[in-house]
Parts: sequence; C-alpha cells; structure tokens
Amino acid sequence: MSGNLIVTPGPTSAAIPWEERPEGCSDIVWRSRRNPVIPRDLLATSNSIFNSAVVPFRDGYAGVFRCDDKRRCMRLHFGKSKDGITWDMEPQPIVFETEDEETGKFEYAYDPRVCWIEDRYYITWCNGYHGPTIGVGYTYDFERCCLLENAFLPYNRNGVLFPRRINGKFAMLSRPSDTGHTKFGDIFYSESPDMIHWGRHRFVMGPVGDGWQSTKIGAGPVPIETEEGWLLIYHGVLNSCNGFVYSTGAALLDLEEPWKVIYRTAPYILSPQMLYECVGDVPNVGFPCAALHDKATGQIAVYYGAADTVTCMAYTRMDLLLDFVRDNSI
Repeated sequence: MSGNLIVTPGPTSAAIPWEERPEGCSDIVWRSRRNPVIPRDLLATSNSIFNSAVVPFRDGYAGVFRCDDKRRCMRLHFGKSKDGITWDMEPQPIVFETEDEETGKFEYAYDPRVCWIEDRYYITWCNGYHGPTIGVGYTYDFERCCLLENAFLPYNRNGVLFPRRINGKFAMLSRPSDTGHTKFGDIFYSESPDMIHWGRHRFVMGPVGDGWQSTKIGAGPVPIETEEGWLLIYHGVLNSCNGFVYSTGAALLDLEEPWKVIYRTAPYILSPQMLYECVGDVPNVGFPCAALHDKATGQIAVYYGAADTVTCMAYTRMDLLLDFVRDNSI
C-alpha cells in the first residue's frame, strides 16, 4: 500500500527527529526514549510547557509553545531548534501586532498549532476573548507575529488549519465548545476565502462508543495529505471515575470534501501510560499538537503534551499508520 505524501513541506533542509521502533515493540506509535523532550522548567518563569506546535524552518525547526508561567497565566512563546529536540525558547511571550485595539484584547492564549500555507506560517490557538475562541495570526520569521481576526465566535477550541487551500478556500477544523471543559465535543470543518470570514460549516465526526473517544474529540496536528486522503491525528476523551483521560487516534478524510470520513480508528494509537503522562498538573493526558513528516522515508514525528506539564515525542511511519487506520476502522 502506498504511503507517499503529496504535500509540499515548509522550507527546511533538516532531517526530522527520528528513533526506530524498539526491538520487540509492536506498537503502531512508539515513544521517544528521550521523553519528556522539553521539561516544564526550560524557562526560568515557566510552570509547564506543553501542547505546543513545531514546524520545519530554514535549516532546522521553529515552534510556538504553550508556556504557563508561575502565576499560572497561559501564554505563547516562540522557540527555535536545529534538531527539533533541543530548544532555544524566547523568555518573553509573543507580542501580537495589530492595528485593531479590539482584537488585541484577549485574556489568555493556549494550545497553538502552526501551519505553512503558500508563503507564511499561520498560527491558530485557543484565544480568550469573552470565552475561548480561535485566534489566528501569521509570522514569516518566528520573531514577529501579525494578529488577524478571531475565526469564530466563542466558544470554540482546537482550531487546526489544512496546509493548502481546498477548492480555492482556506480550510480549518475546530471543536465548538462552551465556557468550560465540557463533556461534549464534535469536530467541524469550515472554510474561508481570506482567512478572515469563515463559513460553510460541516460536521466531520463526534464521540463514539463508551471507550477512549466517548466523551469528546478534537483535531490535533495539521492534517497530512496523502494519496488516499487527509491523515488526521486527533485526541479523544474518556470521562472516567478519576476524571478525563486524553488519548490519541487517527482518521482519514476525503481530500476534496474533508468533512467526509473514510476511515477512523476504533482503538487508540497512543494513551497515557507512562509516569510523565499520568502524573502532572492534569493527570492522564496525551495531547498531540504537531507532526513532522518526511515524504521520502514516510517517517512521522509527533509532538504531544503530557499531563499538561511537559512536551513529549512519539514516532510512526506513514505506511504503518495508514494500514492501521484502514484495518481497524470503526
């Protein structure tokens, strides 16, 4: 089965971080032996660094990182790395440049995603504007960031852009929500002619069953384009007797009508099992926000937040993951 990617990657000449699957391991997705790759205290002011986005950039990598400070304020910071593992992170939060005073009146920013589209890196995040909604901005250099309009009215989370226009329009997945951490959540598709005005909302998929994805779901990293469809890595939530448990699954969406689900995993591909995933500020959380992919080798490196405290990595190969999604679909 072919797993060749047909998407144009962002500008970089760096090899993606990679570790082979450990001997004797049969997991479709396997963890880095270096986890957590980013500790909670990489910055002197940080309480935790997690749920962050990484992309290829020049001769290495750049990213937007959720850094909750020691006041427990949620802020976003730029960072750069040669190898995608060791990071130089800006100590000061991103200053979003805008000429519109109203758009700059947000109270918090968290759980970013970064997507290279055409000529720039777009950033989406959960933006606190009278409740959580989807903030949008862009950068060319991961030093300055221009703020655009919020994509949607409150309440919404997990805004994830597609890496190219679909039928001539920018496209985004999101999860309508409410003021709190709800016990519901479906993924929807929306499109825009200009990254400002969003419409044509379409239901993609919602919680299913009584297991790991029975309470709510949300899009994770930027979807990866393959010959068979958009590969979407997403999170699912179980409402256990000990609280929410966040695990990871994968789905394949139609290339031209991404609200149509072709396959979707019944089993999870990663769940909180290691100590750094089970113990932290919010226990039992694995939350994927970024995926690096190499079309020549099929290698995929996933960045995920663990226990709302640290940043970790896991690996898979495109052919392995596509086969698993197809063979274990709901």
